[in-house]
Amino acid sequence: MIKVVDFSKTNSIFNNFLGQLRDLKVQQDRMRFRRNLERIGEIMAYELSKELTFEEEDIFSPLGVAKSQLIKEQPVIATILRAGLPLHQGFLNYFDSADNCFISAYRKHSSPDVFDVEVEYMSSPNLDGRTVILTDPMLASGASMVLAYKALLQKGKPKHIHVVSVISSAEGVEYVKRNMPPNCTLWLGAIDDEMTAQSYIVPGLGDAGDLAFGSKE
Repeated sequence: MIKVVDFSKTNSIFNNFLGQLRDLKVQQDRMRFRRNLERIGEIMAYELSKELTFEEEDIFSPLGVAKSQLIKEQPVIATILRAGLPLHQGFLNYFDSADNCFISAYRKHSSPDVFDVEVEYMSSPNLDGRTVILTDPMLASGASMVLAYKALLQKGKPKHIHVVSVISSAEGVEYVKRNMPPNCTLWLGAIDDEMTAQSYIVPGLGDAGDLAFGSKE
């Protein structure tokens, strides 16, 4: 059974950063928007690290030897471009020796309300037996996340996959739970109940990519 972690269920400074991401006034500052995504990534990385495998090692200080529990194997951080870059950086700040994977996925519209999600490009190391952290700030319909996971399988079968999203729709969460393998954990900043016909989350925060990097043609 897929485990779901909802950060909004716990009172912490995380919710301040999430609230600022949603705030129309704060969103006018792109640098702050990106930094808040990064800080959220750092908090999520810390909590997620508790699920990884550790092993004891001797650390030699100037005055003696200390036994420390260190991460046995660094994960692979995978990100859906472009909105995922600040969130990715937050994870990379903590998993600073991790391997990285980048996936280009986009909406191909046949009409304003009808579209398919297509994966166009991927750069990735071998993923056989690796722990993969797949990040995207918004999990709306869930189609992009599932397609990204299927694209990752071209590079090997991960040992475990951690799906990370800042804001998700309830519908998207159920879609991912139905279409992802059991060796998957969902790490979600908040789960919103509604989604528009164009697959935008309500109340959500808008287009994370545009807010972070500017509008696109």
